[in-house]
Amino acid sequence: MRKQLAALAALIILTASVAAGADSAPKSVGAGDTSATEKSEQKSQKKPMSAEEREAVLVLAAAHHLIHNDPGHRHAAIHALRDRGKKDAIPALILALRYFEEDTYRLNAALRALTGIDDEKRREWADWMLWLEARPEIKPFAGFDAFKARALIAIDPGFVSFVYPKVKHEIRLEEIVWGGVLKDGIPSLDNPDLIAPEKATYLTKDELVFGVEINGDARAYPLRILDWHEMFNDVIGGVPVALAYCTLCGSGILFETHVDGRDKPFVFGSSGLLYRSNKLMFDRETNTLWNQFTGRPVVGELTGSGIELKIRPVTITSWQQWQERHPGTKVLSLNTGHHRPYELGLPYGEYFASPNLMFPVLAADKRLKPKDFVFALRDGTHEKAWPVAFFKDRRVINDRIGDLPVVLIGDATTRTVRAYATDGKSFTWKDGKLMSGGQVWTETETALTGADGKSLRRLGGHIAYWFAWSGYKPKAELASAKP
Repeated sequence: MRKQLAALAALIILTASVAAGADSAPKSVGAGDTSATEKSEQKSQKKPMSAEEREAVLVLAAAHHLIHNDPGHRHAAIHALRDRGKKDAIPALILALRYFEEDTYRLNAALRALTGIDDEKRREWADWMLWLEARPEIKPFAGFDAFKARALIAIDPGFVSFVYPKVKHEIRLEEIVWGGVLKDGIPSLDNPDLIAPEKATYLTKDELVFGVEINGDARAYPLRILDWHEMFNDVIGGVPVALAYCTLCGSGILFETHVDGRDKPFVFGSSGLLYRSNKLMFDRETNTLWNQFTGRPVVGELTGSGIELKIRPVTITSWQQWQERHPGTKVLSLNTGHHRPYELGLPYGEYFASPNLMFPVLAADKRLKPKDFVFALRDGTHEKAWPVAFFKDRRVINDRIGDLPVVLIGDATTRTVRAYATDGKSFTWKDGKLMSGGQVWTETETALTGADGKSLRRLGGHIAYWFAWSGYKPKAELASAKP
């Protein structure tokens, strides 16, 4: 087995002699070279590689050949890693399975041998990724970060800015997968052009928009455009924000991008990489990868910094309803600077209509179906989800999140939910009006306002698919019965 690995190591820059710690000093010394005596002294001072270090070099060399274009190299690597008999090679073998379908039989045999699975079932890449997600105790070999970087660079050299040897990370590198596009292949909209509502003739009254209002500045960002861009960086009401929209998760989350202690706001883009079927966004200042769902840096320079972006309220609603509430709103222009067919139902129409997921993720919590929509209330210390289906037969839900009484006002048809702290008040919907304490209350994007002038603050939240919410927030409460 050791000879197999050493032979593989000789095929790349690392040579078998270096890997074995052999003398690599030149046999002759030319004019101007260091003296043979000095070289001998340097050699004697050099610490020889330990058995563990030699094995690490050899394993990394073999892993690199798993993604070699030459099938002979790949097959030799598969057999060498299988015969070595250690589970730390499993993540690399799974990665190779995605890109070399012709090696499925060999890779499955190696994976069965290393995992102890005793059957002849053909498992695809997605099957093995689910197996790996369920087993966090499986750790990759030393140097896996370098192997992962090399695999990603073969797809897009731009990925080297995200994953590289010794990169800091707080998520499993082995679960980061290519999403099918290059870095910035889904281009963000940065300070995009906006137009008056009467000029937005391309919109239909029933189609959905992301509605945001900050300090009196109302904006509408149609989903038919954001489906193609999945990210905007803008300044609304004087506040720098980014809407990170993961179409795979059904979640558009509005983050405040100014962070205390930093000179300027973050500007985000889409990396082209995913983690558990959720997009990894990146900031353009440091190229750190961020989890779109949590607003935390997870791979790169800012990992471990403690930064977590503040979530602001955002509303999904119909264009007609948003315009009626905000007649002075601005709305995205079709002149985005990018050539895309901004038609309804593109490019994810089939995915949205299907109960299936596009990328492997366990979706272990079966209380709801993976792609059931929930409204996720996230107000710093408070987190709870309500099925959007609760609003099919009611407009108002009075509930609590921890010790905080809240009211949710929603419409399942348009996926619209707004949440407010209530200060203990109970609300009803009567004759098309929101009522409490015998008076009419008015909904705004920032607060509920009573006829007596009292104001109740709005809470941050967003819509998401259940699999994403339950996967990233497994400890958060689910409103399991209609209050």
